[in-house]
Amino acid sequence: MSDTEPAAAQAPPPAAPPPPTRAARRTSRLAVLALAAVLLAAGLALLSWLDTRRSIATTQEELARRLREIESDARDARLAARQAQEATREAQVRLGQLDARLAEWQSQQLALESLYQELSRNRDEWQLAEIEQVLAIASQQLQLAGNVRAALLALQLAEARLARADRPQFVPVRRALARDIERLRATPAVDLPAMSVRLDSLVAAVDSLPLAFDERIERTPVKEAPAGTQGGALARLGAEIWNELKQLVVIRRVGGAEPPLLAPSQAYFLRENLRLRLLNARLSLLARDEAGYREDLRASQAWIQRYFDARSRQCVDALAQIKQLSATSITFEIPSISDSLEAVRGFKSRRERTPG
Repeated sequence: MSDTEPAAAQAPPPAAPPPPTRAARRTSRLAVLALAAVLLAAGLALLSWLDTRRSIATTQEELARRLREIESDARDARLAARQAQEATREAQVRLGQLDARLAEWQSQQLALESLYQELSRNRDEWQLAEIEQVLAIASQQLQLAGNVRAALLALQLAEARLARADRPQFVPVRRALARDIERLRATPAVDLPAMSVRLDSLVAAVDSLPLAFDERIERTPVKEAPAGTQGGALARLGAEIWNELKQLVVIRRVGGAEPPLLAPSQAYFLRENLRLRLLNARLSLLARDEAGYREDLRASQAWIQRYFDARSRQCVDALAQIKQLSATSITFEIPSISDSLEAVRGFKSRRERTPG
């Protein structure tokens, strides 16, 4: 080591470093610029991170607010959906009821249509049946009671109904009705029902007719003595006695036969016989027996003139009615409406034989 130490001591001092070149200076400048760029980029990155974080926080708050609003809207939507479901169920129930009513109405409409079709098919038969019944009743009234007016009204009614129908197939029936109407119009107008009513009123008035021997003798009034005169009471007594004595014997001058005196029982039978006579006249009127009708009225008139007070108002009215009834002739030929009945029945039988 001793050998080396002097060698080291004898070594020359190091030389000074060479001055830097232009390339080295450029490199150092680039490094500084790079460092500054890195630091600037780091600052920008930091600022961007901070801004991004602030934006994220704002976005999160907005998102939270929006979520709360969405939840509120969702609750409202669920409530509205629930109400809509309930309304839908109610609507379905009502719709079901309406469907049931519609089905019921359709069934009723079908039934009415079928009934209308059936009625329209059988309208002619129904109308002819009604007309036939009306004509049958009119024929009975005409033959039994001689009620020409009722039969004429029935024929006019039947002809009017056929005229409203205006069917060509009803022309023969309408012709028969027209012939019978003209025949009834040409019949003498005798109102048998009115005459029968008048006879009934006479029958009811029999009990009110006064008898001839029921006349009361008019009594002369007793003259009263003036008050205040002497013997007034004795004068009145004498006048009353004299009045009674005068009524014991009545003298009359009679120009005709006296009305017969009847006992109360005979008077009762007289009224009953008169009532029976009037009832027999009514039956003869309905039977169109003119001989019996006139004989009963003649006997009734004679009995009233003989046994009843002919000067009373009741007897005068009864005799006048009997005279009017006797002056009416009840013998006339009752026409028949068999042509109309035969026409209706023949038309019905032809329709029944014709198919469809």
